[in-house]
Amino acid sequence: MKHTNKKKLGRGIKYLAFALPLTLIGPSVLFTAFNNQDHPYYIPVLIVGIIALIAAIILMFLGIMTIVKSIFD
Repeated sequence: MKHTNKKKLGRGIKYLAFALPLTLIGPSVLFTAFNNQDHPYYIPVLIVGIIALIAAIILMFLGIMTIVKSIFD
């Protein structure tokens, strides 16, 4: 009978833990950027928001895939 790989499970949970703040920060930074389109820092703030959203999606995908691999491999 196979058992759960605890190191992989811990790594997957770590990925999800890093993704959680990015899922909250990304949309709020993006919302702030769109509300201040006439501000000189509009483009840099917009880029930071988009990068945070993309990083959150990637980290969530990696975390879920790592957890699934730790359970079923």
